[in-house]
Amino acid sequence: MIHHFEKGTDPASPTLLLLHGTGGSERDLAGVGRMISGGSNLLGVRGNVSENGMARFFRRLAEGVFDEEDLVFRTRELNEFIAEAAERYGFDRSRVAAVGYSNGANIAASLLFHLPDSLQGAVLFHPMVPRRGIPLPDLSGTPIFIGAGRNDPLCPPAESEELAELLAGAGADVRLHWENNGHQLSRSEVLQAASWFRETF
Repeated sequence: MIHHFEKGTDPASPTLLLLHGTGGSERDLAGVGRMISGGSNLLGVRGNVSENGMARFFRRLAEGVFDEEDLVFRTRELNEFIAEAAERYGFDRSRVAAVGYSNGANIAASLLFHLPDSLQGAVLFHPMVPRRGIPLPDLSGTPIFIGAGRNDPLCPPAESEELAELLAGAGADVRLHWENNGHQLSRSEVLQAASWFRETF
């Protein structure tokens, strides 16, 4: 997968897996990653799917309607890539936390839904529920921060609340933070995530 790796200065900090929104790139969230954890390794990944020339992490059938078969395939593909990157760059595979926005947050949530040992924790900005009607694995103690907008037209508040409930129901330690904004990623929610990250890791 097309990616960008930056070596961190603090070996005790988890590596941050940076996952962009639709149309983004592997470098989009580098600044956000540094705000959240200044000493971490950064592994930014570009989605392997193209939608009208825009990079995404999995296909969708319509706005808000995911291609579930492709979602599962791409989730496993990303998980395999993280393992390859850990070997290549020499970081601890068991200490990887995702930072995802929009489509990137959805694939990060899918990792949690399908592959419970894939992430040590996650920061999910404006995520949706990746799949419904499936049993979730045991996520006991997995720390997850969800940043959501009360006026988000693409990801309604009920969506964020449902995802938080599903993850908490699987045992995850979920913090749901609200902004009075739309779908854009705001500086204040990144700062809230950074504060949470310092407390948690």
